Amino acid sequence: MRNQSDLRPYQLKAIDYILEKKRCGLALDMGLGKTISSLTALTKIHNIHVKRLLIIAPLNVAKATWDNEILNWEHTKHFTYSICVGNEQMRLDALNKDVDVYVINQENVQWMYEKGFNKYGMIIIDESHGFKNPSSKRFKYLKKFISRYIVLLTGTPMPKSYMDMWSQQYLIDKGELLGKNITAYRNKYFYYNSRNYEYICHSPDIIANLLKKNWLSMKAEDYLDVPDKISNIVKVEIDNLHLYKAFEKEYLLKVNSNEIEAVNAAVLTNKLLQYCNGAVYNEDKEYVEIHSNKLDAMQDIIDNYPDENILVAFNFKCDEERIRVRFNNAITLSSKNVTEVTANWNLGKIKLLLCQCSTAKGLNLQHGGRIIIWFGLTWSMESYKQFNARLHRQGQTKPVIIYHLIASKCKDEKVVQVLAMKDGNQEELIKILKSNDI
Repeated sequence: MRNQSDLRPYQLKAIDYILEKKRCGLALDMGLGKTISSLTALTKIHNIHVKRLLIIAPLNVAKATWDNEILNWEHTKHFTYSICVGNEQMRLDALNKDVDVYVINQENVQWMYEKGFNKYGMIIIDESHGFKNPSSKRFKYLKKFISRYIVLLTGTPMPKSYMDMWSQQYLIDKGELLGKNITAYRNKYFYYNSRNYEYICHSPDIIANLLKKNWLSMKAEDYLDVPDKISNIVKVEIDNLHLYKAFEKEYLLKVNSNEIEAVNAAVLTNKLLQYCNGAVYNEDKEYVEIHSNKLDAMQDIIDNYPDENILVAFNFKCDEERIRVRFNNAITLSSKNVTEVTANWNLGKIKLLLCQCSTAKGLNLQHGGRIIIWFGLTWSMESYKQFNARLHRQGQTKPVIIYHLIASKCKDEKVVQVLAMKDGNQEELIKILKSNDI
């Protein structure tokens, strides 16, 4: 069991920041200990300014992360807690317990408010970028909650653009810094690009400097001695490229006796990414297999590491099913088995672990392996960085090797470009938040 004296200087800095600001955001890289920093802050104010803490987190994190952190530290193990997940009756029973800490998943914020559970001395929002959409019900109801302290935790505060920051900041200060509504914020700091149907921020430096008032940012490379991260692009030449190009042009795919039509550009993009991976869904929600080129490429990588355990990111359900047919030792991590599978992976008992790329947030998988294969990429920078950080984080002892299976001359290549662009925007925000200039 770890002691408070084991906390690192950067974690002490985060704790002091929470206590000083009371309502703030921590934009800390994965692995810097956001969880224990915020729990330690609670120990300083518990039963003085705060009686009850509410933690709102993604489902898998709510089920498998916070309770472990509470129990693994000497100075927090005395906290009583209740994990408020499951069916409605289970959640009600959990919320009605008289404990210090309540943990619930983000999807149940509206339900929780409507049931009258909306006043807490302290609220921690884990992976706060999950509330970046001001039109979402989860945001609209969470902003009605009452708390003296509120702490937003995220490693990716701005997954897409500066538009993502308004709602997160509103949860901190009720609109004091960036305006009372998203429309005013958008009109003040953005212009509309009609060609690409998107809002472009014309004053990113101004916004970033404003956010320094109550956001603390830290990068892992500045504080941690983490092994290298080696990124590899594996170009995959896919069969029937002419069919892909025809599909891209005509919105219609004819393969064997199947005809698959894309009704608009958005649907087409999704189906083209499916084609890159080897199978496309038809209108009956059944998939038609087209090629096995990525499976073959994945086989080559696995064969090169016979003694290693490998973590695989997939995007579509059909990809998972096809991988499991090819590799019968593959196990899929889900919200139903997250606790058991995470433990077995970190004990080295799972050779091939599959995980949908958007569901790995907050999990500590660094003890089970060091190799990641991206079978199919995601457009989301948040999901991409979060997934890689499951292995490339504090506690990892070997260089992490990441393989991206990229279909040549196809939509995969565009996804790589978009991810690079989003990462650049977020890095600029983090750079300004880190600086000492006011």
